[in-house]
Amino acid sequence: MMKVLITGSTGAIGEATARYFYENGYFVYLHYHSNREKAETLAQELGENTQIIGFDIACKTSVRAALAGIEVDVLVNNAGKTRDKMLFWMEDEDWDDVIQTNLTGTYTVTKALLPSMQKKKFGAIINVASVAGVVGNPGQVNYAASKGGMIAMSKSLALETARHNIRVNCVVPGFIHSEMTAGFNEKDFERLIPMKRFGKPHEVAEVIFFLADKASYITAEVIIISGGMVR
Repeated sequence: MMKVLITGSTGAIGEATARYFYENGYFVYLHYHSNREKAETLAQELGENTQIIGFDIACKTSVRAALAGIEVDVLVNNAGKTRDKMLFWMEDEDWDDVIQTNLTGTYTVTKALLPSMQKKKFGAIINVASVAGVVGNPGQVNYAASKGGMIAMSKSLALETARHNIRVNCVVPGFIHSEMTAGFNEKDFERLIPMKRFGKPHEVAEVIFFLADKASYITAEVIIISGGMVR
């Protein structure tokens, strides 16, 4: 049975992705940081071929301890956070926390799981970035920098790992119904999005699964999922 680890499994995109992989026959490691209750509930709903795994993605020691001995065929680096402020008012900790979680956390988790993929000469890594990392966004210089870094990291790592039959791709969601967009009025953004709506989490999960399981000759690519907003 193929195995996948999805960081940030308790978020909207993470949960949808976990369900999609499980429904397609994968053993799913459900990562959580603070919301253990939701992770346990999701594991119970899905069934026996799951395991919850808790760690602080921003803490290298926590990541390495939790992932010691874990081997997967697919890694989905989905966990992330925002601390939005205009740069003038941004504190050092706002920058450091977002970079450490989104970018360095992706590095740390990938670094921990990559050796077993290299040994098997098989694997797929999908990094979940954001359109902010492509076009920028006012009030999100830290978030945009972290997500832009994930895109560049994905392209570089894909070149390093192709000879090991490990594919690395990046998905770039736009406005998706999730915790990050919960306070937004969807109608306020209709003029920006040609499809006139926010995306649904399962629409991102479908692309992630395709890149992980089906796209055997696709690597180093960036797939934008924004309803035509970014093109």
